[in-house]
Amino acid sequence: MRKTDDDAYTIGRLRTDEFPRGECVLIFRQDGKRRRFRLGTDNEAEARRRAPTIYAEAVKPKGSSVGELWQAYRLEKAGKPSVAIMEHQWKALGPHFGRMNAEDITIDDCNAYAAARRAIGRKDGTILTELNRVRTVLNWAHKRRLIRVSPHIERPSAPKSKTEHLTRDQVRALLKACSMPHLQLFVYLAYATAGRAGAILDLTWDRIDFARGKIDLENPDIRVPHKGRAVVPMNRTLRMRLLEAKQGARSDYVVEWGGQKVGSVKRGLAKAAENAGLPHVHPHMLRHSAAVRQAEEGVPMEEIASFLGHSNVNVTRRIYARFSPHHLLKSAAALELDDFDLTEVKRTA
Repeated sequence: MRKTDDDAYTIGRLRTDEFPRGECVLIFRQDGKRRRFRLGTDNEAEARRRAPTIYAEAVKPKGSSVGELWQAYRLEKAGKPSVAIMEHQWKALGPHFGRMNAEDITIDDCNAYAAARRAIGRKDGTILTELNRVRTVLNWAHKRRLIRVSPHIERPSAPKSKTEHLTRDQVRALLKACSMPHLQLFVYLAYATAGRAGAILDLTWDRIDFARGKIDLENPDIRVPHKGRAVVPMNRTLRMRLLEAKQGARSDYVVEWGGQKVGSVKRGLAKAAENAGLPHVHPHMLRHSAAVRQAEEGVPMEEIASFLGHSNVNVTRRIYARFSPHHLLKSAAALELDDFDLTEVKRTA
């Protein structure tokens, strides 16, 4: 059985009288059931050529409700990171939009959804992300000619972005408040590598090179487009912690609990922050904290961008340049009005 690039389906073989070597068949899961379609050939290259068209027709929604289109989109995009998030988002979106005909959605429908979410404490940033997902699915359906028009999806304005970060002393306080070894190791890794939470939780020991002092945050098993992950050097503090953890390792994963991969550290970090008397801490805040600290120490933006895995240094500069002691220094100096130097200032003081 051969997996396709996006893992939406697999191509296997079925022995028949017509194809003694085995006829190629398309296999995928839909609505929790295993489905199989014959491809009419025993040539694997030809089977791969025919499979996308047959798969698209097989999963084509029979109706135009938001729920049917949502499911069809998930099936086509299977294997991409966003699809895993969609399952969680649908728990909120499904009851409101699921049975609606996609073309009939109005601004009032969107506003009603936003009001209901705000009523239970959800922030506009979360609501915006959820409605953006509906918009993405309906635009996709329109391009596939599954609906005649893609309706306007009214959304809240994007909240002003904040670069929440911890000082070095606050990171130390957070570490002391981590009661579990795996949580403490996550904090060390997140701060010392500026890695994304997913990259750190995916990290395996074979990508930690103690001889060269390097950590490769790129997961070779991820075959779909994703945000950049860097190869970064390990500092002395992190090396010591990793060597300690390696001695007691019970699995291939660096951050583990009971010999198993850790799925999330959100609750653990929030509890540790509460115990340390810190404001709410989420995993991504440690990445921001690392970048801010580098900027405060005068590390060039190009180097910070490389450390963060940013492909565009302008993204790094827009977020972190203001924390650099050199930021706008020449611009301010150009506006000096006095000609005397500091020695003259001291004499007149």
